[in-house]
Order: sequence, then C-alpha cells, then structure tokens
Amino acid sequence: MWQTTCFELFLCPEGGEAYCEFNLSPSERWNAYDFTAYREGMRQRELPREPGCTIRQGSSFAIFDAALPRAGLPTGSCAMALTCVIEERGGRKSYWALDHATDAPDFHDPACFIAQLAAPNAA
Repeated sequence: MWQTTCFELFLCPEGGEAYCEFNLSPSERWNAYDFTAYREGMRQRELPREPGCTIRQGSSFAIFDAALPRAGLPTGSCAMALTCVIEERGGRKSYWALDHATDAPDFHDPACFIAQLAAPNAA
C-alpha cells in the first residue's frame, strides 16, 4: 500500500524492540503488522474489527480520519511514529514523517519514533 497515498502509525511498546505498524488508505484498504525488531519477524497483526477510514476533501486540502479498534493496540505506553506517503496527480510522491533520521525515508527506523502514546486510562 505504501506505493500510493497511505497513512502509517508505528507503535513500539516501552522497553523493547518489537513494534507494530498500521497502514491505512483513503481507499479504505488497510494492513496491520507486528515486527520482532527493526524490519525483522514481520507477521500479520490480528485486529478484532476493521479500522474505519474516511477521507474528506476540501477545495485545497484533505482530512483523513482513521479509527483503530482499541483492543488491537498495545496496552502500555509506546514510542510512536506518524508517517504518510502522498501521491499527487501525475504520480509524484512525497514521504512525510515527524522526523526522518536519514536523507532517504525509512519509516521503520527506531530514530523516527519520536512521539509518545500514553497507555489508555482504565475505565
């Protein structure tokens, strides 16, 4: 999916190398993967239901809404990376991230996991 417009969320639970990746597309296609370490041990991540994906387009912008099932997320606090690939009309692509650790985009690079996602509150 990353070969056209898609949005990605990477979560790495505190204290480990394992992480998960969620790929979400305006076409409503999605994938979820678990990795044991940097680009190693990839396997499908099971979710209790499909994520909800909606694109809202304005005259000069678009808003992408995504809802992941809470039960499909790690239970503790996580380092987080938010990324996206944008394909424009004509095929030009740009690669966006909170941080690019190198000149070439590598969204799996642990150095890109610069945000924090707090563990959910017990309810």
